[in-house]
Amino acid sequence: MKLGVFGNAEVHRNGKMISVRFLAPHRVVSTCRVHGGLRDDLDGVFNHQSCEPAGHMRKDMKTIVAEPERYHQRLCQRYGVSELSASLGTAANMNHAAIATRSFRDLSVTAICTGGVEGNAGRAGDPASVWEGETGFEPLDKKGEELPGTINMMLLINRELSHGAMVRSIVTATEAKSAVLQELAVSSRYSEGLATGTGTDQIAVACALGGSRPLTSAGKHSKLGELIAQAVINALRDTLSRQNSLTPQSQRSVYEHIRRFGVSKEEVMEMVAERLSPDESEVFRKNFGGLDRDSMTVAAACALVHLYDKHAWGLLPDSCMGEIFVMQGALFAAAVSHRQERIATYAEQLEAVGWGAGREALLSLITTAWALGYADKWND
Repeated sequence: MKLGVFGNAEVHRNGKMISVRFLAPHRVVSTCRVHGGLRDDLDGVFNHQSCEPAGHMRKDMKTIVAEPERYHQRLCQRYGVSELSASLGTAANMNHAAIATRSFRDLSVTAICTGGVEGNAGRAGDPASVWEGETGFEPLDKKGEELPGTINMMLLINRELSHGAMVRSIVTATEAKSAVLQELAVSSRYSEGLATGTGTDQIAVACALGGSRPLTSAGKHSKLGELIAQAVINALRDTLSRQNSLTPQSQRSVYEHIRRFGVSKEEVMEMVAERLSPDESEVFRKNFGGLDRDSMTVAAACALVHLYDKHAWGLLPDSCMGEIFVMQGALFAAAVSHRQERIATYAEQLEAVGWGAGREALLSLITTAWALGYADKWND
């Protein structure tokens, strides 16, 4: 199925592949294993779903790693695309791909994105899982396997770019990707940090050759950089909504903001329930879903987690964190109980417990404050 013509490039979806076919010469810079790097001789680029997102180990998966050129050739023959194409691979469904175009005067940028972040979201600098040596990849942990989750981006620009601007466009697109994940508060699955991408993200940028002086800037101060970022942001938000049902509304949750501290939703529920009376805990468990998404409570949790991050980054000193956590914990309890007049009382109760640094202390603070507020909510 032809999805559209963008500049001098046609975009098609055929089963598990979205292919871009150049109608005129293009320059491509990509992270692709086959025909990657900076090229002026390609006929197109494509994005292909190679497996299901979880628990799907096809025979071809070994070929992808061991013989990528052979796998690439077979794909091109199967889907009828030129072998002189840069290829991206993913487990994301091509039906969930999103396309966004942004234009200014005679300049146009189109972003074609697929994305899944549920299993493989990570923060730059998280511990690596493999080491690449002379004989291939060596696992650094128990499995050395990549969890499912990849953000793939194909960018089409209707003007020629210099070599430097092509490389800079990847930086701008990557910053836009990280901005989306930050706004959605996507947690790293490998550390306590917020995700900046996934461990297997790929990108291909194609610009039309000839016609005018090559553009030399793709940074944030240039209009090209702005269009790149806007197109990526809009396409990525859309595809994450389709693939993972990941939206601002789905992230309006206390749990979604504290899951990166290594705790399950059931564990959070039990940590609160065990601090309540038997009758209160039973009602709390039955209503956890709604309580978890209360806007005032979520806002208070966001503030606590953000302050925790500020301390971890060195902006707030150890000497005042106990007081800060107690003060914010009291606000959290009041948000749960809907009784603002009780803030001082909650602060006294939380101060008597005592708090320290680290994720366990944060989780204990949040669940204790949650229990204090809930125990008081119906205490008329």
